[in-house]
Amino acid sequence: MIVVATAALALASVFAGTAQADPTGAPTYRELAGTGSDTTQTVLNGLSEAITIGGTKVLGSYDARGTATITTKDVATNPNCTFTRPENSGQGVTALKNNINSGDGCVQFARSSSNSAAANPDMKFIPFAIDALTYAVRSDSAVPKKLTKAQLTAIYTCTNTAFKPLAPQFGSGTRSFFIRSIMPTGTVDSAGLFGVGGQYPCVSDKDAGGGDIQEHVGTYLTDTRHLLPYSIAVYNSQVYGNAPAAQGKAVLGTVDNIQPTNLNTSSVFKRDVYNVIPADKLEVAPYSTVFVGAGSAVCQRADVITRYGFGVAPNCGVPVQ
Repeated sequence: MIVVATAALALASVFAGTAQADPTGAPTYRELAGTGSDTTQTVLNGLSEAITIGGTKVLGSYDARGTATITTKDVATNPNCTFTRPENSGQGVTALKNNINSGDGCVQFARSSSNSAAANPDMKFIPFAIDALTYAVRSDSAVPKKLTKAQLTAIYTCTNTAFKPLAPQFGSGTRSFFIRSIMPTGTVDSAGLFGVGGQYPCVSDKDAGGGDIQEHVGTYLTDTRHLLPYSIAVYNSQVYGNAPAAQGKAVLGTVDNIQPTNLNTSSVFKRDVYNVIPADKLEVAPYSTVFVGAGSAVCQRADVITRYGFGVAPNCGVPVQ
């Protein structure tokens, strides 16, 4: 997983066609439809292609970015399943919760890059892969490409104002995890945490046009003083063509002298990522068949999980409490 920028850009153009945004091919509408985290959208796309039951694809994973609305079920049988596309972990979990409450049958699972199981007792968060975060800067950056965790904290708490820190939009699982990892203990994430009038006004979660910053998009780095939390697995997928190329001029920084290629063993900001299902479906097929236990279809496809730059979670398939 050694990243060489010039070769990577070439590879990205060659293999860009391997990525997909929403389910393609037959069947058009899958038994298990899911939305949410952009961190895990590409690996779930890969799993959706690889996992079948009785020869039929059962996973339908809808990306966090794309058309404004998505349709997850056949309108002829379920006309209520066209809705605004969830853009992050929080919105994906909310879409699942809304489905649990309404019983519409439009969404069966959510992708989440953070664990909010304690706040959602009606759902089960099931780890399947390991990711890690670092920070990204431009290749011509004025920000050091080696920082300590303490230095990142100083930058994001506005103690060090020499740089221009960026953060993903509120609701992002990456944002939530990053805040828990580097901000002072007890920091509560909110839509007003960053930006003018916020607790930390030097941090921006908006782009130059005032739009929300999406996760893992290097083109937001428009200033040589910018830095942005970034998934190591997603970056490598973008660079090597397993995800759409969105890295732009971004390169990954080193935290506490641990290179960002060592994402699954010793990275400072290592984390589990999750598939989320209704709690009452834990022992119901195909939820149980696909997601639950070490023998589940997802956990048995280590080849797909690692292809997208992730590590297989040692507790794959075991719901967190």
